[in-house]
Amino acid sequence: MCGCDRITVLNIIDERHEINMRKYYVDNIRWIIILLLVPYHAAMAWNVWGEPNYICFESNKIISSIVVFFSPYFMPLMFFIAGISTRFALQKRTVGQYVSERAKKILIPFIFGTMLLMPPMTYIADKFNCGYQGDFFQHYAVFFTHFTDLTGADGGFSVGQFWFILYLFLISLIAVGIIILQRKIMHLKDIDIPLVLIFLWGLPLPLFSELLSTGGKSLVEYTYIFLVGYYIFSNDDVINKVEKWKWIFLCIGITATVFNVYMFIWSETQQTLLNTIAKYVSEWFMLNSLLGIGKRYLDFSGKISKYMSKRSYTFYIFHFVWVVLFQYLLFNVYNANIILLYVLPVLFAYGTTLLCCEICNRVSFFSFLR
Repeated sequence: MCGCDRITVLNIIDERHEINMRKYYVDNIRWIIILLLVPYHAAMAWNVWGEPNYICFESNKIISSIVVFFSPYFMPLMFFIAGISTRFALQKRTVGQYVSERAKKILIPFIFGTMLLMPPMTYIADKFNCGYQGDFFQHYAVFFTHFTDLTGADGGFSVGQFWFILYLFLISLIAVGIIILQRKIMHLKDIDIPLVLIFLWGLPLPLFSELLSTGGKSLVEYTYIFLVGYYIFSNDDVINKVEKWKWIFLCIGITATVFNVYMFIWSETQQTLLNTIAKYVSEWFMLNSLLGIGKRYLDFSGKISKYMSKRSYTFYIFHFVWVVLFQYLLFNVYNANIILLYVLPVLFAYGTTLLCCEICNRVSFFSFLR
């Protein structure tokens, strides 16, 4: 066998090994979560707790319940699976390659989104919420000079949904530093972790929730979740235990989630302690149950899963601007029909966001958004 043939055979073996190592359920969980962000973000326009939003309609408890039902575990799950993915990424890349890849994959889209997609969203917010009379291009000056609560709901500067991308980059750097330090101090091996310890990893979450927190988004809490995903839940033995107990975890998680919705939205009396307990029980058990369900039912690769996995990142970048635009355009048409005002922007946002994904996938100039 000649040298070229040996190289070809080795490359094929490496490719097959990478395919066998790939955790398809992680990819599938990711794109499903990102798809659900469209109705989630659309529902924020009706929130009953007074949180600033780009479009603010009259408060609605039913639609607000959609947000509260998902909010304890939606974004934590994204950081959770990012930590798991990082474990496998560092098995194929050096730390330097990983950091370089993160910078290209995250920082450039973050700048693009903040500079080009956030100004239209805050312009619409300023017109809808504050009665701004200037044109779109005049509003650029407002966006880059008006700093208030950083939500963008009053037309001021905001990074909007791109906070997640920024956090992910910062957490990736923090995690890499911890991993390098850990490797110098000790070499960790995967060990059998009892089921009871899987429960205990969720206990510190309430302690971290207010540390380095902006707008309720704690950098410390998400870093912890990322590292637990990296060190603990990338272990196949742990995943197998979680898969085995997935329905028990789901029952506990759903019960806590529904109780959290009731206490936060529907209860006439506020029980802060009970509400907090329900929120974090919901977060931890839903993270575990969804991971176990994903491992059992989503560990495959097909046409739809491949298609969405390749476009999920681009979908995340563009989805919210279309939600806001269609809510703004359809308000005067369907303001008396809450169902249509909620459903139609969601459907239109799905269509236009997928169109953006196709454009970015086919036009080489936008390759940095893939």
